[in-house]
Amino acid sequence: MARIRFESVGKQYPNGFVALKDFNLVIEDKEFLVLLGPSGCGKSTTLNMIAGLEDVSEGSLFFDDELMNITPPHKRDVAMVFQSYALYPNKSVYDNIAFGLKMRKHPREEIDRRVRDAARRLEIEPLLQRRPDQLSGGQRQRVALGRAMVRQPQVFLMDEPLSNLDAALRISMRAEIKQLHQAMQTTFVYVTHDQAEALTLADRIVVMKGGVVQQIGAPDAIYERPANMFVAAFLGNPSINFLDGQLIERQGQLKFQRGSLTLALPPMAQQCLAGQAGREVVLGMRAEDVETDGPTGEDGIEGRVLSVLPVGSDQFLEIEVEGVKTFLRVGKEGKHRLGEPARLRVNLNRLHLFDKQSGSNLMYPA
Repeated sequence: MARIRFESVGKQYPNGFVALKDFNLVIEDKEFLVLLGPSGCGKSTTLNMIAGLEDVSEGSLFFDDELMNITPPHKRDVAMVFQSYALYPNKSVYDNIAFGLKMRKHPREEIDRRVRDAARRLEIEPLLQRRPDQLSGGQRQRVALGRAMVRQPQVFLMDEPLSNLDAALRISMRAEIKQLHQAMQTTFVYVTHDQAEALTLADRIVVMKGGVVQQIGAPDAIYERPANMFVAAFLGNPSINFLDGQLIERQGQLKFQRGSLTLALPPMAQQCLAGQAGREVVLGMRAEDVETDGPTGEDGIEGRVLSVLPVGSDQFLEIEVEGVKTFLRVGKEGKHRLGEPARLRVNLNRLHLFDKQSGSNLMYPA
């Protein structure tokens, strides 16, 4: 198996575009690591460097302790699953899965054993004689996974493999990919822009923006303690609500104030920001961190209801709070009507505070 190490890696194209800047990362052996970020952030470039499909402009890339900067793709022992499946339309499922093994001159008996074992694990045995145009999107994705599986690679690379599937199928395929990783005990590197995929699959997530790493950590750590406003906004559905305001001090306690809204701050904020009354900050409040109980002083918000969006088990409320539109999630039993005021209690221990200029998290500094 392989432990992958990036040391001060950069990637610049001939036209001057810089896709990756001073990238440092260690991917542990057998880890499931997800590269997460918007289009153009450098995540696919990073994946392609591991595969050998992109050159390293500066810095060093290692598999274990072996320098891989100029090692050609066919000598890296990696397998890749693409967004487009990349199946041969004129070949059967069996031959698509077996193609890589045949090119490497494996014995026929071994090829057959590996192909059928992969088909059994992916539950596509009845489909082995069909061609790709006779398969559904989910079945094609399983074939692409099977073709990579039979290689038994050191590193398994996936470039947004579920983006072409419908929502229900994406959920089931996430579970299958997670089980596949557990069964194969191989290093997985997975690229996505879907924060739900990252949170459900990853051992660790690398959040990227503009070719620069924003934060690396376990899914819960990144969601609960985002390094900055970009990370906080990128993870969460609906996105986190931001309210500009300032810190004030009353009776020896720091509070957040925006207009007539005043919120008490949790003990963590009191410790980190002691003596900083008057500082301009941005309050972060996730949609789920409110309750329908009315506020009792400085632990609640109120505002005019702009929209009510039922989503089955819950409902999303769009509420104007001190001139800012916020999206909040409450239970379906809540009785809220358009244009009427709503009063909601806030879970103060889950609030975030960010620096207004840099956007960095003031409660959990890097």
